[in-house]
Amino acid sequence: MADFDLHKFLINDQPYTFLFEVIVRVFIAYIVVFTFLKISGRRGVQQLSLFEVVIILTLGSASGDVTFYDDVPVLPVILVFVVLLMLYRLTTLAMSKSPALSKLIEGEVVTLIAHGKYVSANLDKLNISEDEFLMELRHDGAEHLGQIRLGLVEVDGQLSLYFYQDEDVVPGLSVLPAEHRPCFTVMPDDDLYACNRCGLTKNLRSGEQCRCPECDRNVWSRALRSVRT
Repeated sequence: MADFDLHKFLINDQPYTFLFEVIVRVFIAYIVVFTFLKISGRRGVQQLSLFEVVIILTLGSASGDVTFYDDVPVLPVILVFVVLLMLYRLTTLAMSKSPALSKLIEGEVVTLIAHGKYVSANLDKLNISEDEFLMELRHDGAEHLGQIRLGLVEVDGQLSLYFYQDEDVVPGLSVLPAEHRPCFTVMPDDDLYACNRCGLTKNLRSGEQCRCPECDRNVWSRALRSVRT
């Protein structure tokens, strides 16, 4: 077994003075990325669209290389940043002139909830699990869909909810976890139920089996009527 080489383990073949160069390289990369974010007009990651996330990941790759590889010169990396910034500006300008191009690159706002139930045609457009989506609704203070007048998925993936006033709340599908939202294919008693797929509400009788007339699913939960607290 070869002897353990602490110097090689810590810094490989570089002298310890290279650590100072790493500090300088990280500082330069930090300034360039920060400058890009300031010029782009964004305040935080949550405001970034998919297009901008791609730009940031590209910048991150370039800045990562320059920070700790001694054979990567700084000026070409800075040129990469400058070219990316120019491309970003040109692309955003073209997007402002062409709605079709903007839709292609950034996507569009998706209406997911309207009038207390899901918009079935848009459910499959979202690449998100049901549990994750229901968690987002709960974080925004929703207990059931009937409390929500309008729910939009923005181009950056954020969820925008517009709630009914208490007097306008309608019965709706519970967004609570499974243990608080029993599901049925055979109704246990007469009650108002909500389709687990689209949120359509329907009065069903004890022992009845029913397929949803809107989405053709056959799993139901008791509709909730509570207002927001």
